[in-house]
Amino acid sequence: MIDKELLNILACPYCKSDVVLKDNKILCVNCKRKYPIKDGIPIMLIDEAELEEEK
Repeated sequence: MIDKELLNILACPYCKSDVVLKDNKILCVNCKRKYPIKDGIPIMLIDEAELEEEK
């Protein structure tokens, strides 16, 4: 689980927008990239991101 204070200071490295926690991944609220969390550490690298599928 990610600490709420850490989540508040993180930003998407691609578009610099805010992020939220969703399905144990860090999700950008703007560009919808999902960044993985490995061993409790968010991997905020653009190359590691997935695009969230639109429903």
